Amino acid sequence: MQQHVTSPALALARLVLASGRSVDLAELRFTSTYGDLLEGYPCKPVNDLRIRGLLCAAARARPGTPVHLVPPPRAYPDQYAGGLGPVEVLPPVACVGTFHSTALDPACDPVAYRSRLTVVWFQTTPRLPSGCDAEPGLRDLDWAGLARDGRALA
Repeated sequence: MQQHVTSPALALARLVLASGRSVDLAELRFTSTYGDLLEGYPCKPVNDLRIRGLLCAAARARPGTPVHLVPPPRAYPDQYAGGLGPVEVLPPVACVGTFHSTALDPACDPVAYRSRLTVVWFQTTPRLPSGCDAEPGLRDLDWAGLARDGRALA
């Protein structure tokens, strides 16, 4: 069986998932997790609102492409609890990336179809994920269960 493989030179990066599937990072957006926090402090309600906002924006930006959240680590520094509960801190960089790979359905034309998935995750620095050393949550994506086939963009 022959599979169409996009050149990694055409992608921002290529990741190898734990399953062995290669996925290409086609688009990536970094934002500061708390860059627009004008009042209050990092806590569960604020963090949940931030995550929902990222998921909704990702869905609007790529209609028809499924969106998945890699559950972020949440830290609880030894600080007082305010009116919204204890301090809860997410990693400082919010990432929204769109990944492409070969079609999931082997009956699809490998040139005309690609599988796609937009992923939201958090990391400590604004670095490009690549190869086998990407965040564990990215490498462990269940591509077959999360991604969706669609026509390749011309």
